[in-house]
Amino acid sequence: MHRKAVTRRAGKTILALALALGVLTGCAPADEDPNTGRAASPGRTIPFELYTHCGIDEARIGSTYFEAETPLSDGSGNPPEGWGNPTQHGTMTVKSETEAVFTDDAGHEVRFRARPGAKAPKHMCA
Repeated sequence: MHRKAVTRRAGKTILALALALGVLTGCAPADEDPNTGRAASPGRTIPFELYTHCGIDEARIGSTYFEAETPLSDGSGNPPEGWGNPTQHGTMTVKSETEAVFTDDAGHEVRFRARPGAKAPKHMCA
């Protein structure tokens, strides 16, 4: 293979991995206050794209990983019926540094609790 082809393929692979990592962590671009660009502060409600592809289990808000108090799944590792896949648009209300609640126009509500000291998602979704 020519050097340009190898370099181009490597660049595409790196881009694909970076995009996948962003999606697989459950992190949404809307996890920041749209007015300040910082992590949402307690008492704020922000637009949020909840990653649902492998069920509703966790979310990252700013640099904090939260886990669902009651994880939701269809039993096969997918979101339950009525949820979007791979994401569900709604809002996240940060109740405190350790509690957050996701809601959407479909009437879904998921309560989350912070995972103290977590630096990565609990598991990677395939």
